[in-house]
Amino acid sequence: MGFFSRISDIFKSNINELIDHVENPEKMEKQIILDMQEELNLSMQALGNAVANERIAEKQYQEAVSKSADKEKWAKIALAFDNIYMAKKMLQQKIKYDEEAGNYKKIYDTLSNQTAEIRTQVEILKAKLMELKSRQAMLVTRSQMAETKKNFAQAVRKLDTACSCEKFNRMEEQIIQKEAEADVLAEMAGIAVSEESKLLEQFQTDVKVDTELQKLITEMKQFNPEKDGLFLEEQIAAVNISEKNAVAEPME
Repeated sequence: MGFFSRISDIFKSNINELIDHVENPEKMEKQIILDMQEELNLSMQALGNAVANERIAEKQYQEAVSKSADKEKWAKIALAFDNIYMAKKMLQQKIKYDEEAGNYKKIYDTLSNQTAEIRTQVEILKAKLMELKSRQAMLVTRSQMAETKKNFAQAVRKLDTACSCEKFNRMEEQIIQKEAEADVLAEMAGIAVSEESKLLEQFQTDVKVDTELQKLITEMKQFNPEKDGLFLEEQIAAVNISEKNAVAEPME
């Protein structure tokens, strides 16, 4: 009992020390299992020594019993030959071996009880170790999941959702502003193109007018007042009438 009490105290002390200085739960679990495995190995050694001592005591007891029986047999033989002296000698040795057998029996019984107790404790320790090993994988998984959840929560907290939404709103406003500016520029560009088209059209008209004017000037050089004067007056009169009609139509 003292041996296992000492092991229990050491084991609890190691666990408490690990818990006080724990930084990584997975490492702590592995260390606890390693410590328990070491204690189990010591317990197995103690069980082996106890079994060996039990077997030695049993052998000594059986030898003492055997020798006692042998001396009793020789005492009977001596009596058969009426040798009282030899019979007493054999009985004296028998008594001696009987006493030894009694002592060895007490030692054997004590060691046998201790061995049975140690064996029971070893089996309990084995069962606890197996239980811890079976729980280790589950605890490691839970620890990893907790760490992942913690990291995710920290990441979300650092993200600052409200601030991010505000940034996106500002970005959207900037894009809307750029789109409006682009529309204005496109509209202004359209107006400029329209004005350029008008200017080009006016330029082309002026060119045609100048061409016709030059043509008329050339023809005027060949003009005969007497011959063509009447025709010119008729043309001018026709133009005036046409202009008067054009002014009168809107008024009607």
